[in-house]
Amino acid sequence: MLAVIRNLLQKTEDIKRSAYIWNAVNAVLSACQCPVILIVINRTCGVNDAGVFSIAFAVASLMLYVGLYGLRRFQASDVIEKYTFRQYHGMRFITCAVMILASAGYCIYGMIFRDYSIIKFMVIFAVCMLKVIQAYSDVVHGRMQQQGRLDVATKCSSVRYVLEVAAYCVMLVLTKDLLVSSLVCLAISVAVLMLTTMNAGRDYCEYRPEFNPAKVKMLSVEGFPLFASLFLNMYISNAPKYAIDAYLTDEIQALYNFIFMPAFMVGLLANFIFNPILTSYAQLWQSGEYGAIRKLVRLIKRQCLVIMGLTAAGLAVAFTIGIPVLSLIFGVDLSNYRWELCLVMAGGGMLAYSTFFSTVVTIIRLQRPMFVCYGFCAALAYALSGFFVKTSGVMGAVIMYGAIMTILSVMLGVIMVWGIARKK
Repeated sequence: MLAVIRNLLQKTEDIKRSAYIWNAVNAVLSACQCPVILIVINRTCGVNDAGVFSIAFAVASLMLYVGLYGLRRFQASDVIEKYTFRQYHGMRFITCAVMILASAGYCIYGMIFRDYSIIKFMVIFAVCMLKVIQAYSDVVHGRMQQQGRLDVATKCSSVRYVLEVAAYCVMLVLTKDLLVSSLVCLAISVAVLMLTTMNAGRDYCEYRPEFNPAKVKMLSVEGFPLFASLFLNMYISNAPKYAIDAYLTDEIQALYNFIFMPAFMVGLLANFIFNPILTSYAQLWQSGEYGAIRKLVRLIKRQCLVIMGLTAAGLAVAFTIGIPVLSLIFGVDLSNYRWELCLVMAGGGMLAYSTFFSTVVTIIRLQRPMFVCYGFCAALAYALSGFFVKTSGVMGAVIMYGAIMTILSVMLGVIMVWGIARKK
């Protein structure tokens, strides 16, 4: 059976076309994972449980970057194989262990300082463990991408996303219990990981990890600016949610997430859409030839125009039919939040720009100044989120989100342009 599954995952007539198609499918499935589950929770368990899952997913998404340590982009663009897969694999064991400890620490903090119930504690921890599965599988997928088989990696992820969502939703309908559904989904995710990613990865990876202290230190140092930047980027995106969790109610948390969901999906889509360009952009940059750098600049300009067009389309949809559609989907009257939705969609466009610029900055290896940008914007978010949320509620949250994302995009864009101009 394992051989049959492996052959199905690897079978394709055109690897490049398959990689783009499955990467797009994977992006959509990943972006839809949270909203689909939220819809089912809201209709089976109520808006309060929807709020609990919203903060659980936000915390888990933040912790995911601890497990990833920002090394996927570094690994996939490591075309000269400065580090072996066994060294990346060993590093991922370490970062996933830290992720588990950090998740437990956050949940304990929530019980002590934010009056989390034991159920809320366990739901958040279970959702964090779901992200541990994703963090671990990512290192194998990075190796597949490095070997030119992004299509296999995205097929594995797509299957896992579909089965996770299906398991979660079926259990919610059957049990109307958020914790039981989370635990069953976690068990399904582990089984799918073994049958798909670990099974298919046998043809690309040597699974025995290497814990060479010198290499671990080098990867830790080289990966830290990118890890910190991505971690802080996720914190910036979710800072309003943490402020709502601290000062307002689970019901308001759910309402904010219903409005924020389109922008969240834009961010996830951006991460996955930019994955296929990593290796090709890195090869152009590594060549060092003037013609290659000019081609890279043309590709960057084209991608910026694509993001602009998608953002404009998103704003048009948000202003016209966005609120009626979201109200219908989530079963909640959101008619008073039209302008909040438009502002958050504009912020989603800025998020897409910042994600793209950070991808290019990673390829040209300017992680340290990128870290400074994220650190500055994260400090702003930390200082201002509580004030905006307490004084203006949901409107304050979306204004802060959009403003900080715009500042971040401009700063990263300046670094990218400077780095490319210096190379030319």
